Amino acid sequence: MKTNSEALPHSDKHKVAVAHALKKVGLFSFVFVMYSYNTAGPFGLEDQVSTSGPGMALIYQLVIPFFWCIPISLVAAELTTAMPVEGGFYRWTRAAFGDFWGFLAGWWNWCASFLLGALYAVLFTDYLTFYFPGLIGWKHYAVAVAVIALITYVNVRGIRVVGTVATALELAVLAAVLLMCVMSVRMWHHNPFLPIIPPHKSVFQVFGVGFALGLWLYAGYEQVSSVAEEVENPQRSYPKALAWVVPLSIATYFLPTACSLAALGNWQEWGTGYFSQAAQLIGGPMLGFIITIAAAVMNLSILNSTVLTTTRMPSAMAEDGYLSPFLARAHPRFGTPWIAILLSATIYCLLATNNVKQLISVYIWLRIATSILTVLSAWQLRRTRPDLPRSFRIPWGRAGLAYAVFAPLLMSGIAMIASDKFALKWGPVAILLGPVAYLLFRRKEDNQLIQSSTL
Repeated sequence: MKTNSEALPHSDKHKVAVAHALKKVGLFSFVFVMYSYNTAGPFGLEDQVSTSGPGMALIYQLVIPFFWCIPISLVAAELTTAMPVEGGFYRWTRAAFGDFWGFLAGWWNWCASFLLGALYAVLFTDYLTFYFPGLIGWKHYAVAVAVIALITYVNVRGIRVVGTVATALELAVLAAVLLMCVMSVRMWHHNPFLPIIPPHKSVFQVFGVGFALGLWLYAGYEQVSSVAEEVENPQRSYPKALAWVVPLSIATYFLPTACSLAALGNWQEWGTGYFSQAAQLIGGPMLGFIITIAAAVMNLSILNSTVLTTTRMPSAMAEDGYLSPFLARAHPRFGTPWIAILLSATIYCLLATNNVKQLISVYIWLRIATSILTVLSAWQLRRTRPDLPRSFRIPWGRAGLAYAVFAPLLMSGIAMIASDKFALKWGPVAILLGPVAYLLFRRKEDNQLIQSSTL
């Protein structure tokens, strides 16, 4: 078993260089960085309404957080206060279970980010095609690549710039969604919870798709721990940010869904991008335009925070001797892992085609695998490292810890069993590629010497 110091090696020279160049982000902007990665807006949940039924969709949005993102948030808050390190859950897992499982946590997460980063660039461009129908083929791809390039530049500049952009984008999205909710009040004539499930369908028939989408909506609350060293007073800021973001995320999904259903009642017509159509029916073409732009901005915002939080994986893994030390180099002016950012962005560009959405069901397998290792690390470190200072602890003693660990495990098992055929086929393949990568990239003893002399 690795000790904390053995599992979290750093080059002193590297730390000093980064400390001088890196500008940290405060609590206010950090809240929006976290919110933009985990939620960003309600757009993307529309299929849940028509496939699971309006009542079941709203129930999912209210209930799933108590078994998924809330326990994971409690784990992330405790472990961030105990070990506020760059790489977050990757290094927690390595400290808890050793090199092999730590590597898998980092590798799975980095690979999952390739699908996620490419997806949001494509979705941003898709929304533009509503008003620019000629944006197809190579033009569509060129816009997606240009968006990735812009966000990459923002991220190379550092977390303060990322936080400023995230705050501006999310305030705009929230203002647009709030406007739609307020304008819908005059049209409330329907019970948004009825029917609970689509008529003539059993609960089992409508369960899987909506449930998996619910986990997708509330996934990733441990992800922002990867930038803990770039946050002012992370032991204090991280739990406070979670306390704001979790209820805000629930409200972001539930309120516009309930308001639109109460106003229109046409749950059968809901599908991808339907909030734009709902806004047009509620407030006319101008509100429809505003919501469409807000949806595009949401994807831009998620891409921004995805680049920030996921590119710390290859950087931290390089510091620890798994990947080339080249990936751990910090920008001389901004202190960011700019090589790791550029490499990740290049892979996003290669995957930024229209069919990337076909692969996103595989992402949830990689996300679930990472979350499982995170919550198990909380249990293991409580057992093996009770001496770690924890300014925040999961409440309710052993019962609280059991809830924080076993509730996400239960949700994960159900989601994997209920996966669609594509995910059931390729999800395990993506998972099994992790051990193969470990055999190829596992840390050699002399990697530490190479790292120290290079950085």
